[in-house]
Amino acid sequence: MKFHDAANFLYDLRRFGPRPGIESTADLLSHLDDPHEGLACVQIAGSNGKGSTAKMVESILRETGLTVGLFTSPHLEDLRERIRVDGRKIQRAAVAEFADDIEDYVREKGADGASPTFFEATTAMALWQFARRDVDVAVLEVGIGGKLDATSVVDPVASAVTTVTLEHTDVLGDTIPEIARDKAHVAPADAPLVTGAEGDAVAAIREVADDVVTVGPDGDVVPTYGGRTNHAEAAVSIEGPDWAVDARVPTVGAHQADNAGIAATLARQIGERLGDGPVADAAIERGLRQAHWPGRFEVLEREPLVVLDGAHNPGACEKLADALGEFEYDDLHVVFGAMHDKDHAEMAAALPTPDRVVTCEPDLDRAEDPAVLADVFEHAGAETVKTGGAVEDAVAETLDAAGENDCVLVTGSLFAVAEARTRWSRLQIPKRVRTREGARDMLDGASVREGEIERVAGEGVHRVLKTRVRTAQARQLKEELLRVGGECAVSELSEQDTVVDAVLLGTLDQFEALTDVLDDRSDGLETLAEEVRTALDLDDESAGRGYPWEDGTAVMGILNVTPDSFHDGGEYDAVEDAVARAEQIVAEGADIIDVGGESTRPGAEPVPVDAEIERVVPVVERIADLDAMVSVDTRRAEVARAALEAGADILNDVSGLEDPEMRFVAAEYDAPIVVMHSVNAPVDPDTDVEYDDVVEDVIDQLRERVLLAEKAGLDREQIIVDPGLGFAKSPAEAFELLDRADEFDAFGCPVLIGHSHKSMFALSGQSAGERGPPTVAASALAADRGADILRVHDVRENVAAVNVAAAASRDADE
Repeated sequence: MKFHDAANFLYDLRRFGPRPGIESTADLLSHLDDPHEGLACVQIAGSNGKGSTAKMVESILRETGLTVGLFTSPHLEDLRERIRVDGRKIQRAAVAEFADDIEDYVREKGADGASPTFFEATTAMALWQFARRDVDVAVLEVGIGGKLDATSVVDPVASAVTTVTLEHTDVLGDTIPEIARDKAHVAPADAPLVTGAEGDAVAAIREVADDVVTVGPDGDVVPTYGGRTNHAEAAVSIEGPDWAVDARVPTVGAHQADNAGIAATLARQIGERLGDGPVADAAIERGLRQAHWPGRFEVLEREPLVVLDGAHNPGACEKLADALGEFEYDDLHVVFGAMHDKDHAEMAAALPTPDRVVTCEPDLDRAEDPAVLADVFEHAGAETVKTGGAVEDAVAETLDAAGENDCVLVTGSLFAVAEARTRWSRLQIPKRVRTREGARDMLDGASVREGEIERVAGEGVHRVLKTRVRTAQARQLKEELLRVGGECAVSELSEQDTVVDAVLLGTLDQFEALTDVLDDRSDGLETLAEEVRTALDLDDESAGRGYPWEDGTAVMGILNVTPDSFHDGGEYDAVEDAVARAEQIVAEGADIIDVGGESTRPGAEPVPVDAEIERVVPVVERIADLDAMVSVDTRRAEVARAALEAGADILNDVSGLEDPEMRFVAAEYDAPIVVMHSVNAPVDPDTDVEYDDVVEDVIDQLRERVLLAEKAGLDREQIIVDPGLGFAKSPAEAFELLDRADEFDAFGCPVLIGHSHKSMFALSGQSAGERGPPTVAASALAADRGADILRVHDVRENVAAVNVAAAASRDADE
């Protein structure tokens, strides 16, 4: 079974409504040989905040070095988001394998009227994946209630109930105590249940759970909210019976302090249950700050202030209003789209009264009519109310109407937020297709059906873009591109609320005609027109900032001031030697000098921050006036700040913003930053990472990292993406990244390739001492593929390679 067949097979199970009870899930897991047995599982139930809390727990545990699985719902774009191991989505191949394993079982059960539901199947798939990936801990967000939820098939080692409000009364009960008692059944057998519930809910929880730890102002653990520290983060402090931490969380709102308190308490319990002792305070603090959760009070822009929040009930809207109250703005513009089964009037009443509202309709059958929502906001006292259509169009219209001191809020449901977020997250991936076979492979990777592949494969040798749009938008996009003479192949994924791949094929004239047509549409495709123009440079008018990579491929010369770097360790660790080498690098034609004070080679020992600063800063101070930009290769914000103060111009972070302060340091100094894809640094040779398509998987994983840097205040032209050749990639995968380097242009960011003398060249027959010539050859290839920066040891030879590639490109253009 291919991925799109597997996904459609699973989505088809949505026709079976929610079913209380664990028997069906237990039967399905039995068919799979009970993969959940032996897993250390954590259950997190609650009316609001359970997803954010689950993410916080996962993030803290990962900071301790554990391998952690995370199961959440719903997803924003792709069902694979629901199941992650160490932050990486389940592979497409694994989804297909799982569907193959259960297909006959599901058909047989369906014939008896007992097919598993979609949620039951995805719960089983999560536990199956966590077992096969041998996770240390599996964190499970409960679906509905607790006692009868599919996730309750496990025996948890730790559990929490975040909050309790009236919800799902047809299943859980008509009162707060009834609902609380149901949720309390997630309590572990021999550990305290952690809860942030209050009043009657706590009393009801104590009727079910023998041991309860309360989190709140008068609880056993007391969280305190310190207010926002910048536009994207807030301060929290947590005090337990014999422990305390001060931390930041990557979202705003007093309720996040309660979520953080629950998460920290759970993480400490889990550490003790696994025999490692309580989790260190530093791991809690760092984990909380890294717990990014898209679509939950997510600040994406500042002028105007743009906030996306998936609040979908009155209680969540109240918390959203409180968080919004921490910001100053002039007018409030609301884009609102919700499901028809929600209490819209109470939601509108809970929000601040907007100055202007545009209602919209997410691409889902359950979405409420925008006219109904408009009526709700008129009765709520909104000054101006407009009835819109597609979410993306409503967002575009609202952003055009808002002043730079206003606030634009998108809310009402996670479905509306997911569609709105594509304005910032969607990528147009350029494809270099040289042969029919290459076109077939590319189309197959986009889940295009076989007959369609054969029909359009021959057209794939012009300009090719791969994008992701909603199912209905994909159909309209195909119709319009065919009308202007191009071709479009669309994924066979059929679920309505899913983002699908669409491969666009045509000449530049056909793409120009397409964008002209899309400009006049009102179904969310108008925004796509500008993205296509940018991706294909149809109207490139960027003036640039004067960076050396804006006029062609720049060469970054490596200057390691370390005793143990893999290629030149110890050669330049004395300041005078380093300065002499820097002068030589510049004389040989380097545009950038990259100074590194810590080796990231396999097996390298981390260097203390003070020692790294002592290595780097004196060299940066001496070479800052040379005729080249100075970059500092570091994973630590403290080192970065010291180097920028000493005169450095660029930050090169091989950890991909693992230090949560790094992006804010770069924004504070208005410094370009290299964001590399890496699983760990220094490199761990035992790291086992599975990729479906290494290029597209790396692009997908870098996407949120780039957004983090952008949300901190950097422009895309300052965010340099690095695929991370040699970091958790095999030699074959490194060569694939090199060959398809032009696909990273999807970000609209400069692209850096770091390949110098790496072990990947063993694949082409060179041993460790023979990798200079293949590095030069790879530099020419990377430059031809459009790389903006090449990071190399041997500057003179690689400058020559870049010049040859540039000359060949000029000849081709002429």
